[in-house]
Amino acid sequence: MTTTTGPSLVVELVAQVAHQKIGGWQHGYLNDEAKAVAALARLRRGAGRPAGQVPDLWDLIDTQLLHDVRREGRPLSEGELGRAEDALHVAVTLWALHQQSRGTGMHQLHQRERPRGLGAAVHRLMPANDIDDSLRKRLVRAGNSPDLPSLAQRLRDLVTLLRREEVRLDYGLLAGQLYQWQWPGGADRVRAAWGRSFHAWQDTARRIPPQGHPAADTPGQEPAGHTAPGPLGPTTGSTSSTDKDAS
Repeated sequence: MTTTTGPSLVVELVAQVAHQKIGGWQHGYLNDEAKAVAALARLRRGAGRPAGQVPDLWDLIDTQLLHDVRREGRPLSEGELGRAEDALHVAVTLWALHQQSRGTGMHQLHQRERPRGLGAAVHRLMPANDIDDSLRKRLVRAGNSPDLPSLAQRLRDLVTLLRREEVRLDYGLLAGQLYQWQWPGGADRVRAAWGRSFHAWQDTARRIPPQGHPAADTPGQEPAGHTAPGPLGPTTGSTSSTDKDAS
């Protein structure tokens, strides 16, 4: 039976599609394939903008898999498809902005020992053993977005900071969360996931000491122990740059 609570099947499907699409573009971009470079240039122009305002991307973000999937013999509902397509649009365009002029992949799968959720990514931007209040407020503001367009714009601001420091993010995970966000009660669950992600980076830092590497405390590296509280409350190849698409 179709539900209105963002069923886990569709969350996982959205994450899978995002990972497959971004993974292909990212591989091609890092290998300087003209088609992938051109796709990224088109995609990043849609970052922070609703899908309906960027018709140039309609033929680029292929959502056929979403239309082909069946649950109990039935296709996804119009509500599920619309939310899934919007979530994919936001995720892949944010990735394109993040990846621009970066020589390593900014999309990286989340793992327990290597957290790549949004909360963990923002935490990595902060100084060791301290909380950057302006960053904390940006994450909280994104978490309190009233709707998906507002959330997309606020995430764009965060991704710009992540790009500057080359902090990676799991965009498949984010796409699934953006789908879940759009359902009743979904925003609360996503905020809680971001809070857990923030603490996951802290916990990982404690499990993996710097072992004499001072650079481990810098953004984009494994930091030393970081014990500051989370921003959302208790519930919640080479590294060189490339200028091939800087224009």
